[in-house]
Amino acid sequence: MQYFPLFVDTRDRSVLVVGGGDVAARKLELLCRTDALITVIATEACAEIQAQKRSGRITLHERPVNEDDICDWDLLYLATNDESLNVRLAGVARRRNIWANVVDNPAYCDFITPSIVDRGRLVVAISTAGAAPVFARDIRARLEAWLPPSLTPLFDFIATRRQQVQETLATVPARRRFWERFFALNGDRFDAQTELHFEDAFLSLDGQGELLLIDEDTSPRLLPIAAMAMLQRLDIIETDASLPTELNELLRRDAERRPPSSFAALDKSLETGKRVLVYADSAQIKALRAHFPQARHLRPGAL
Repeated sequence: MQYFPLFVDTRDRSVLVVGGGDVAARKLELLCRTDALITVIATEACAEIQAQKRSGRITLHERPVNEDDICDWDLLYLATNDESLNVRLAGVARRRNIWANVVDNPAYCDFITPSIVDRGRLVVAISTAGAAPVFARDIRARLEAWLPPSLTPLFDFIATRRQQVQETLATVPARRRFWERFFALNGDRFDAQTELHFEDAFLSLDGQGELLLIDEDTSPRLLPIAAMAMLQRLDIIETDASLPTELNELLRRDAERRPPSSFAALDKSLETGKRVLVYADSAQIKALRAHFPQARHLRPGAL
């Protein structure tokens, strides 16, 4: 992957935007939702940028930019209508170790701004590495329709309750099961029932674990869509083989990886509520299915 996705804490970060037209205004509309300290330099600023100045959200210098301006910034957006000026200033920024974005010219960008779905604390970013921004916007439109506005107050509510959960539940697996139960009860709504669902989620946290089985001959591409959520809930992955890259991408990155254990050890893991995946050859899978009839054998098109 050419661009590694990062979410930057914008508090006390300084951002310079060079340019005062519609393109610069579109970047500012998004930047002004953050906590960054924003400065704009432009020979002439459009009405939207003037409005941001009057609101006190940005500092605006209406004058030509010069190379001495390209210093001591955390991020730089170059959005003038003079492409040669943008490219020249991007070179100055690079020599001075400042990350620059030349709008609509990925070849000269140290970073790019993805298409964003904003639900407060929940932010989804989509990027095609500058290759197909129209397609990224299409995906964003689908996500905008799928993610309800109620997620904004819901995640604000969750943020105020995280400390209570950490103080009440001592282990990370217990907290994970709590939040899974909460979302199963509450969904993506935020209403009068949300507080009740939060309290109910503390009940019945202890329970039998789950055992998933995948044969080495099964292609991850052919697993049913419903299996994806199950793979993301795993606590332990047991295998003595190398996991295919495609399968590894579907698994929780912080799940414990270990060699295959005995039936007794697996029984103990399941009794303590652990969710385990065993990836093995067909003979081992057959033996596990005989000993653990409750196990789910994930196969192409079936659970």
